[in-house]
Amino acid sequence: MRTDAAPATGRRRAPSVPPPIKRLLPRALLAVCCTLAATGVVGGFARPAEAATAITLNGASAGRTFDGVGAVSGGGGNSRLLIDYPEPQRGQVLDYLFKPGYGAALQVLKVEIGGDTNSTSGAEPSHAHFRGDLDCNRGYEWWIMEEAKRRNPAIKLMGLPWGAPGWIGNGTFLSSDLTGYLLSWLGCARQHNLSIDYLVPAQNERQWNAATTIAVRNALNANGYGNVRIEVAEDWTYSPADQFAGNQALRDAVDAIGVHYSCGYLSDQKTCNSSGTAINSGKALWSSENGSQDYNGGAKPLARGINRVYLDAKMTGYLNWDLVASTTPNNLWSTVGLVLANQPWSGYYSVGKDVWAIAHTTQFTAPGWKYLDSSSGYLGGNRNNGSYVTMKSPNNTDYSTVIETVDATAAQTLDLNVTGGLSTGPVHVWASNLNSNNPADLLVRQADITPSGGRYSLTVQPGHQYTVTTTTGGGKGSATSPGQGSLALPYSDDFEGYTAGREARYLMDMQGAFEAAACGAGRSGTCVRQTSTQAPITWKTLSDPYAELGNTAWTNYTVQSDVMLERAGYVELLGRVGGQELMNPGALNAYHLRVSDGGAWSILRTNTSAQTTTLRGGTTTALGTGRWHTVALALSGSTLTATVDGAVLGTVSDATFGAGLAGIGTSQGQTAQFDNLRITAGTGGGTSLALRNVNAGRCLDVPNNSQASGTQLALWDCNGGANQQWTLTNGRQLQVYGGKCLDAGGSGSRAVITDCTGAAGQQWNLNADNTVTNVQSGLCLDATGAGTANGTAVIVWTCNSGDNQKWTRS
Repeated sequence: MRTDAAPATGRRRAPSVPPPIKRLLPRALLAVCCTLAATGVVGGFARPAEAATAITLNGASAGRTFDGVGAVSGGGGNSRLLIDYPEPQRGQVLDYLFKPGYGAALQVLKVEIGGDTNSTSGAEPSHAHFRGDLDCNRGYEWWIMEEAKRRNPAIKLMGLPWGAPGWIGNGTFLSSDLTGYLLSWLGCARQHNLSIDYLVPAQNERQWNAATTIAVRNALNANGYGNVRIEVAEDWTYSPADQFAGNQALRDAVDAIGVHYSCGYLSDQKTCNSSGTAINSGKALWSSENGSQDYNGGAKPLARGINRVYLDAKMTGYLNWDLVASTTPNNLWSTVGLVLANQPWSGYYSVGKDVWAIAHTTQFTAPGWKYLDSSSGYLGGNRNNGSYVTMKSPNNTDYSTVIETVDATAAQTLDLNVTGGLSTGPVHVWASNLNSNNPADLLVRQADITPSGGRYSLTVQPGHQYTVTTTTGGGKGSATSPGQGSLALPYSDDFEGYTAGREARYLMDMQGAFEAAACGAGRSGTCVRQTSTQAPITWKTLSDPYAELGNTAWTNYTVQSDVMLERAGYVELLGRVGGQELMNPGALNAYHLRVSDGGAWSILRTNTSAQTTTLRGGTTTALGTGRWHTVALALSGSTLTATVDGAVLGTVSDATFGAGLAGIGTSQGQTAQFDNLRITAGTGGGTSLALRNVNAGRCLDVPNNSQASGTQLALWDCNGGANQQWTLTNGRQLQVYGGKCLDAGGSGSRAVITDCTGAAGQQWNLNADNTVTNVQSGLCLDATGAGTANGTAVIVWTCNSGDNQKWTRS
């Protein structure tokens, strides 16, 4: 999900060339020298350039039409917390995503058509929960599209469903109901003054067929949406193109073919693939979902992929999944996106290197430009040297060439010759050192170059990305984030003041749809109601509806809520909610207090292996339906206590999970209501903390959010993720995810996570000198070789007072 970045290198002033030497230098070498001096990337001739590569920029070249570079807000919940940010930080994040000449300057935005079901990182609400229902203001995607359009009126908008409410086709996605459902969504877009450019009549990565695609095309034409184009199939195949030969109606219905991860899933995106049938189909071909990588670690793959999808596969559109990492940090994809924005309570955000990798293309081109095939390729004919693509503006004069040298090992000189009607005037040069973790080294304006007779030279350094352009208007946003902060206890929400249909602050749907509604059963005001009335058409494994909020560092607290069941079933309160299994939202580390309308109650423990254990249970006075009750789950150390209407139902001891979020839930189809949510701090148990290496300034991290026993720990940029939150228990264990412990053997052994057993090798002392020592061996937690880079392995080693063995706690 991420690639390791090398540590930042210092910048040195390039030495000037004395005038007598200048007069003696050959013209080509002088151009190289002066380019190096202007960029300041390396000093002098410390890394001599390889033999020059000649590139002709020919405006008369053939090439396909560029459709844009964008991102995906969807796959459930990854953008959820952004709308809860305060101003001005919320607007600043949006500027970095969408504002031209400021940040990513996205040209395409694909959003999820919510379906009340978990579609990767959570669930997004449907505009039609049941047959006959319609609310065009649910969720946050309308708001995101409006904000994107406000900043960039030219941005292209696209809608795609991952799942759908269960009433669609009575559980059959590809049905006649789907056509009307999509039309109603387009009608909602019109209410928001949004024009949708592309619609996908398919279930993301799951199913599509020709008949449904044709039916939707005909319905669009008949209902005033003839300008809305159709893209299919949003999977890993090129199957639409394969069916065109025998189905003219399908060929006529489809405008673009979208393929996922054409350069490989979680890959370096060095090589991309397509099919000859698709390339020759006469339709636009898009790499319509890529990435799934860390907001910093994805920069190098992006730099390669945006160029190489066209060079290798003639794909003219490129979309990154996902838009923004604005989800709870216990999520498996918590740092995936372009900007990290998961702390609305503090306003903290972090602009990723991925933003600037995209900006090298988006700030200097626009959909409708033309690729120049003869002016695009691999440097020196060798893909390890890097790649370049050139596009020209519709005015046939302006052009931009985007160059990446991610895998190069030495500097290279490019001799460029401009011809075919392209401008031979000055060019502007922008550069990013993708090996650097210093934001000041990304998208840096270099000295302009003035061609002589249409010719000029440029020296490019390894591990870099460049844009050479005749356009103006590029730029780099200057807004800065406040510091990080924790969501503190006590926390409460009476749910008053929310508009009906909106989600409560910080509350993230993981399955179902929890939204503001008028309270029932005689109670005035606003409550939160679970409004999904039947099992949805899923994208992941079906689970009961639940929603979560809070801080992964919360350890000892009581979660309490007033509840009212509208029909037979049960309600739940969740505590110490941690990691979730990849494709099963019901397989999560958590404690649950479940109480039914008939009075049956239980304290449950679930885990990421989809195991449910009843820890304690019994029967109390029936809650019934249409009556309000107060339910509470207290977690204090290993003691769990269940309470209804002030009466203790029972307690149980279990130390499996030490920290995590709180949540609310219901049985499937149960339209229960919740009010007066209260989360109050308790005592006992452990303390949750992040361990930051003093030498590197990076945190103790479980790579890729892995929960597999034996995973070796490493250093990584501190991001507040659940894989960086460690709970120091009363038994001196350092727990992560609530169920895994930091474990070590002898000197030089890897520091890993394993199932907690209480063994001495899993016990640690956090010392006053900031060292962390293993109780069994007495050895120190150590960053290998005093390394500072992301990905540096963590081991135990003989204590030596080095800063690489010191860890601050926060």
